[in-house]
Amino acid sequence: MSISQLDLNLLVVLDTVLAERSVVRAARRLHVTPSAVSNALARLRAALDDPLVARSGRGIVPTPRAAELAPTLARALRELDQAVTGGGFDPASTTREFTLAIADSGQLVRVPRLALLLGKEMPRARLRVVGIDTLLSSGGLGGSEVDVAIAALPEKAPGIHMIPLYREHTVLVARRDHPRVGARISKAELASLRHVDVEVAPGKGYRDLPASYARLGIERDVALVVPSFTAAAAIVAATDFVATVPASLVKVLGERFGIRAFVAPVGRLTVKIKLAWHERTDHDPAMRKFREVILRARPGHAHRY
Repeated sequence: MSISQLDLNLLVVLDTVLAERSVVRAARRLHVTPSAVSNALARLRAALDDPLVARSGRGIVPTPRAAELAPTLARALRELDQAVTGGGFDPASTTREFTLAIADSGQLVRVPRLALLLGKEMPRARLRVVGIDTLLSSGGLGGSEVDVAIAALPEKAPGIHMIPLYREHTVLVARRDHPRVGARISKAELASLRHVDVEVAPGKGYRDLPASYARLGIERDVALVVPSFTAAAAIVAATDFVATVPASLVKVLGERFGIRAFVAPVGRLTVKIKLAWHERTDHDPAMRKFREVILRARPGHAHRY
């Protein structure tokens, strides 16, 4: 017999009878009459072609077939109940995989701290990190690929929940021994430089950057475009190009890559980074816990490891 042909309520009855070893006690626990339990057992006997239980004194005992079925049945019903109700989530034992979309700069600067805290809170869980390009190509947060995103996102989007996470500031960087860039440069010097532009996904770069240069009467001379801030930093370190990158990335990679920030008339951008998720995961206990861990791992949040 296929499981699709079986009334699953009958399995609930059998599980309860096997646990209570009494039709009367099982009926009381299920809030039905003893005759209803007996009728359910009769239907299940016919379906499985086995007596399932036999009387023994004042109680009942399982047949070998029922005894073999009992542990598997109990475990399956418990897991099904947890899946349907969302109950029973245990951070200490969960093996859930959580997928986070974040730009490469955040992967270097923010994810290590998140991974450390997640290891304390949900030691058996798995964190999968993808880029913003994967988020967009897989249908966004409304798809099934990505659970949460940490990014500079629009103020509103249908079905999307967002909360502010932190503010990221940008800096203009050059290699440490750049021949034409000192601690600060003039407007004319800035106009003479070539740039590495960053698009973390097609068409997704710093939206306000061209306007900042336009206000100075400068049209940026973009030498090349790369998909990550890390790549931009590496290129700047090996050339006379400059790039606009998050200040936090320079703190992590500046010494290693041999790049430095400098003061220029264009100033810096302030980018509002948000934590975002879709309505489909809003009420999931595991996802709520994951979002809580992200909030506790954000810059400036007081916590102990």
